[in-house]
Amino acid sequence: MNSKRGLLLISIILNFTISYAQYDSIPYGGYDRTYNLHLPTGYTGSTSIPLIIALHGGGHSAIEIESMSGLSLKADLENFIVVYPEGVKGPLSNARTWNAGECCGYASFSNIDDVGFIDALITILTSQYNIDTTRIHATGVSNGGFFAYRLACELSNKIASIAPVASSMTLDYCTPDRPVSIIHFHSVNDTRVPYQGGVGSGFATHYNPPIDSILNIWSNINVCLNIDETIISNGLYTYRNWSNCECGNEIIYYLTQDGGHSWPGGIPTATGDSVSNYINATDLMWDFFQQHTIDDVYITVADILVILSEFGCTSACTSDIDGDGSVTVSDVLDMLSLFGSPC
Repeated sequence: MNSKRGLLLISIILNFTISYAQYDSIPYGGYDRTYNLHLPTGYTGSTSIPLIIALHGGGHSAIEIESMSGLSLKADLENFIVVYPEGVKGPLSNARTWNAGECCGYASFSNIDDVGFIDALITILTSQYNIDTTRIHATGVSNGGFFAYRLACELSNKIASIAPVASSMTLDYCTPDRPVSIIHFHSVNDTRVPYQGGVGSGFATHYNPPIDSILNIWSNINVCLNIDETIISNGLYTYRNWSNCECGNEIIYYLTQDGGHSWPGGIPTATGDSVSNYINATDLMWDFFQQHTIDDVYITVADILVILSEFGCTSACTSDIDGDGSVTVSDVLDMLSLFGSPC
């Protein structure tokens, strides 16, 4: 009997150490702004780890995006923190939305300061937990993805990269302080935010710019030299890339032939579209996030090592700084002259 009780106690302890979640709020802009925080298995705070900000879609909640994305499970496996903030509820619809410019709902119509809320939330979380402030990333689905684009435009001093899902960008202007890497996920079957542009079939009545146009805008912002190259097109999905961008940034676009207005590889919502079975957005975005930090904005030893590793390259050279088609002594000297300075 004692041994069984001991095993039961050990089981209970292990269950409690699996992960940690807390639903909390902070006062901001006249509202109690809510969020759900997930700490990974065995978090001790002894080392700094990344933070991912996951933004729900219009009318949804922190719980729903946590469920559909599986980001908390990924966090436990890969050791990062996830926070799921929530938009303000509209007084009539009771639906939570984000102010992403022309999208969406009450938050947009009322010009809710959601960027300020996320900025304040980052400040609070980084003071309470050991977060690597060079590795804070944002993702979001639908309205949350639109808002991720706004964060990249207006909070680039804190957001290293973004991963919008089933969304577009509806801002009059975008002037980030630094280049921001982007990995975008969409389905050809998404009628709520059509990838080719137009007004969607959902409750929102705003115009959605084509995804190609949005990514080309960001290509100009990031000063990418290799524009819109198709890497994979296999009948299941298309993988396109804008590369050789300023400060080592890049833009990636996955367009699936299955799924719809949903999280690729995730869990479908009760009333939502089917999900893509061809790719897993959570796995792909985490791989992407690990490659990009705020430090990308400065020339470091890592950049020197990269150019040395490509020395002598004569085809599709990402380290061809002077644009002469190859990586030579001239490119190395150019990089050394910029060492330690903003790129």
